[in-house]
Amino acid sequence: METFSRSDSMYGLSIVVTDFDGTLLNSCGEISPTDMATLMELGSKGIIRVVATGRSPYSFERVIPKDFPIDYLIFSSGAGAMLWKEKRILYSTELSCHEVQGVVDELVLHDVDFMVHEPIPANHRFLYHHTGGDNKDFLDRLERYKPFATPYIPGVPFGSKASQILAVLPHDVDWFESLRSRFPELKVIRATSPLDGHSIWMEIFPQNVSKAYGIQWICKKLKVKPTEVIAIGNDFNDLDMLCYVKRSYVVENSPAELKSIFQTVNSNNNSGFTHAVRLAMSSIQP
Repeated sequence: METFSRSDSMYGLSIVVTDFDGTLLNSCGEISPTDMATLMELGSKGIIRVVATGRSPYSFERVIPKDFPIDYLIFSSGAGAMLWKEKRILYSTELSCHEVQGVVDELVLHDVDFMVHEPIPANHRFLYHHTGGDNKDFLDRLERYKPFATPYIPGVPFGSKASQILAVLPHDVDWFESLRSRFPELKVIRATSPLDGHSIWMEIFPQNVSKAYGIQWICKKLKVKPTEVIAIGNDFNDLDMLCYVKRSYVVENSPAELKSIFQTVNSNNNSGFTHAVRLAMSSIQP
């Protein structure tokens, strides 16, 4: 697949990028037979298939079949990318010890529940800090990954790098923006919790990290222009990639704010991924 070039694509379409949770994955945690067939069809046409997700490779692999038909995985919101079939990491990013300590100190000061994920490829492992307050979404995530979680002791120097820091906040956009402003040198991404569908996940990365960066990296490697890429998403953490490519779509179950900006397709429970691909193909003159 790495020898793919623009001349091999059909319909003026070289790469299809989709978010995973809430976009390709339906509310039952499954991928519809229709969307699976579309992924297979794209592959048969020589069109590169990319999943761009906030999940780590470990978390992603837990919920898909072994023969899942994609070519690249952009994981942890763009902190890394992988050639999927070979499970080979193509690039990775990390926060420095100094950056981690600065963020951790600030979050502890403001009584925020958070998790500090180890550097890639062990980024499914993390240290966590729970204030003791009522934060069911945080506790649900902690329970889900309990074998990989270690409590963080405030006041003890952190002393190591991290792939990302994830803070779990109530659904309070003003509070999120106030916290975001305290980290001007870092990339702070807003995501809706895929667990309760309501809490805000504040994802903190090095400045250049985003799903758009992952797409740009793959496009450069394969010599593909952004105009030959479509992207499909459903949440605020997809904004960078939706704005990066010319043809972007959001599924019906996306927030109204996103649906007012991008073309809307069927919901994730009604094969919105396939709907977007069909629209893209039909809109391009042969």
